[in-house]
Amino acid sequence: MKSTQTLLAAKFRVMHESGCFILPNPWDIGTAVCLEDLGFKALATTSAGFAFSRGKPDGGIPRDEMLAHIREIVETTSLPVNADFHAGYADEPDDVAANVRLCLETGVAGLSIEDSTGRSDSPLYEKKLAIERIRAARSAVDASKTGVVLTARCEAWLVGDPDPLHTVLERLPAYTEAGADCLYAPGVSDPNEIAQIVNAVAPKPVNLLVSGFNHQLTLSRLADLGVRRISVGSGLALAAWGAFVRAAQDIKTNGTFSLLVDNAPSAELNQLFRQI
Repeated sequence: MKSTQTLLAAKFRVMHESGCFILPNPWDIGTAVCLEDLGFKALATTSAGFAFSRGKPDGGIPRDEMLAHIREIVETTSLPVNADFHAGYADEPDDVAANVRLCLETGVAGLSIEDSTGRSDSPLYEKKLAIERIRAARSAVDASKTGVVLTARCEAWLVGDPDPLHTVLERLPAYTEAGADCLYAPGVSDPNEIAQIVNAVAPKPVNLLVSGFNHQLTLSRLADLGVRRISVGSGLALAAWGAFVRAAQDIKTNGTFSLLVDNAPSAELNQLFRQI
C-alpha cells in the first residue's frame, strides 16, 4: 500500500503535466488552513514569510527549525506541500543529499533547491558544483521511492547577476539534465524572457514567481507563455505585513482606526478554525 506522501507526490506531479496552476505560500498553520479552505489544490512554504513571523530575516532560520515548520504545514493540510528548502542548508553535494533526506521525512510532496550561496563575494555556486548539488538531491529523492517533485532554482535575478537571463538559460537546462523535475528562476518578469526560459527547459515545467514587482502578470497570460506553476513566495505574507504596518502607523500617527474596517471578520475565522 502506498504511503500518504507517495500519493500526494503523485498527485502533485500530475498537476505539472498540463495547464497552469497557482501554488500559494502560507507561513503558518492558520494561513495554510485558510488557503486550503479557499480551494487551492497545493501549497508551498515560504522561507521569508516564516522567517518574518519569527522576527528574523530571510535565511535566518536554522535547518532544524525550518524542518519543524515544514512538517507542521504538511501535517496541517490534506494538500500536497512543496518545501522552500533554500540551498539545502549545505554547500557540498553529499551534505545537500543528507539534508534533502531529512526534508523528505517531513512528508513533503515537493521541495526546491537553489543555487544561491548567501555570500556577497560569490552569490551563486560555481556552475559545476551547482549541477552536482541538484544531482545529489535527485539521488536522495530517488532513493526514497516517494516520487517527490524536485525543483531546481537559479537565483540570478535575486542576487543581482549582471546578465541574469544568460545565466539562467545556461544553468536551468543543466539542472534539468541533472534530474530536476521543475525549473524556477525567481525574479523574471519580462514575458519574452519568460518564454525563453520555458522553451529552454521544455518539456519540463517552469515555476514562475509573481509578487509586487510583476503583479501585472496574470494566470491566463502566464499559461499562454507556457508556465505550468505560479507561486507567490512571500507575497501573501508581505501583503499581511503591509496591511498591519499601515494600520499601526495610522493608529500611532493619527489616532484613528479607519484602516481596521477591512479586517477579516473574527466570526468567520473562528468558524474556519473550529473545523481543525
